[in-house]
Amino acid sequence: MSEPASISRGIAARYATAMFDLASEGKSVKALEGDVATLKGALDDSADFRDFVSSPVLTRDDLEGGISAFAKKAKLSTITANTLALMAQKRRLFVLPQLVASLEEMLAEARGEVTADVVSAKALTKTQTDKLAKTLKAQFGKDVNINATVDESLIGGLVVKVGSKMIDTSIAAKLNSLQNAMKEVG
Repeated sequence: MSEPASISRGIAARYATAMFDLASEGKSVKALEGDVATLKGALDDSADFRDFVSSPVLTRDDLEGGISAFAKKAKLSTITANTLALMAQKRRLFVLPQLVASLEEMLAEARGEVTADVVSAKALTKTQTDKLAKTLKAQFGKDVNINATVDESLIGGLVVKVGSKMIDTSIAAKLNSLQNAMKEVG
């Protein structure tokens, strides 16, 4: 991980921890879940919003006014709205994607869930996804949310990442391993 990415992740983690603790104390974790979904949707769907939060040319007042208007229109909870306003004042809105990711992890952990990033050579069917989730639940002892993506360069098989654990059963990885073994022989 690069140094700027690591710094951004650290800043976001501190804000996320504070937000989660405040929501837990105020028994408003459900509202926080809704806010996280709203922010994730805005970041995923709107290039203008992504440009706004990462803009180095906007003033603190512009950032605070814009994010406050967004929070009001999106009907975000007081905790989220106040945190975003504080982040705007401190010129730290650029860490919003990392904040959302950190909050998603914390909320999933509170629900007893983990997220598995699954990369396959072709799209998984509903049956395959359900079977994989059941197998991973048995392995990790928690409910598993599958975040599936497709990478045709794998040729076949899966790459599954849960937390710091990675399972690579792709044909591409097996071919690379075989190629390395052949190089050692010759």
